[in-house]
Amino acid sequence: MYVFNTASRQTDAVGALHHLPATPNTVHWGYFDASIKPALRVRSGDLIRAEAVTHHAGDDPDLLMDDGIREIFTKIPEEDRNPGVHIMTGPIFVEGARPGDMLEVRYLAMRPRLPYGSNLAANWGYLYKEFDERERVTIYRFDDATQQAEAVYAYDYPGKYLTPGKMFRCPECDRQSALPGARVPCRPHLGTAGVAPAVNGRVSTIPPGAHGGNIDNWRIGANARMYYPVAVDGALFSIGDPHISQGDGELSGTAIEASLDVLFQVIVRKDFQFPSPLLETPGEWIVHGFDEDLDLAMRGASLDMLGFLTEQRGLSRNDAYSLMSVAADFAVTQVVDGRQGVHVRMPRSVFPPER
Repeated sequence: MYVFNTASRQTDAVGALHHLPATPNTVHWGYFDASIKPALRVRSGDLIRAEAVTHHAGDDPDLLMDDGIREIFTKIPEEDRNPGVHIMTGPIFVEGARPGDMLEVRYLAMRPRLPYGSNLAANWGYLYKEFDERERVTIYRFDDATQQAEAVYAYDYPGKYLTPGKMFRCPECDRQSALPGARVPCRPHLGTAGVAPAVNGRVSTIPPGAHGGNIDNWRIGANARMYYPVAVDGALFSIGDPHISQGDGELSGTAIEASLDVLFQVIVRKDFQFPSPLLETPGEWIVHGFDEDLDLAMRGASLDMLGFLTEQRGLSRNDAYSLMSVAADFAVTQVVDGRQGVHVRMPRSVFPPER
């Protein structure tokens, strides 16, 4: 196995720029599927400006929807929104990508499409029963000048929030004051993105896995690079579940869910392999582990970071194990997506500068 060099000049060529709007014909709602006809075909090195639409836009259609988003909600039938919940833009077929390759995705920019987002204290949230099994929606406003969000109002959702994607008329509900004076730092990112798994039929967008999916790591934003293991020809990459901000854990079941316009570059990497989605930021390498059992997710993240340090950074197993204990930070990514997530962050600064 080759040690990959993220600064390699061989991957720095910039190709064509494509635009991929989110429309009823270019999104798939709730699933990855290797048999979907690509919404776009690109070459390695190409740039894509794509629209990612939140499946929570119906929490306040007046604030979270424009005509394009409303068309997706009204034209895609409810019976075609399964088995997951996220609206995914794509898939994108990347020429030359083959099983065994890695798809490097360089996220370059993410901007809110509309200045509003929704947070739901959901029935799948971690502390749902602590709130008498009631669900509450909080609508936030994004301030571009300060890069902060503040709550506009909140309301108690009537009944049980079973199907994200419904449109609820909140002008007719009991609006309540929420979080007076509080300001939330904004960090736009994609909660769900990934390649198609090598599985027949639909794969739910809800649980994360080796293909990516619903990782819900807020660091998957601008200036980050993700490396996804390619499982099918063309990779078939899709993006969705856009967020304005989220904390580690995603405790209530959702982030501030808001539509984003995303600029990214896709690059086929044949010089290294990795078993799980690998995240690189300007300051860290981040490895993920997933499992229904949080302890097993922790073990998976530990073993994959051990592999990264030995196979990609050239350390011995003993040295890598010691370094992980003294320099790596482990954290819970999310506890609400079926397969729980743990991520481990290794500072790049512990190594000599890359040439």
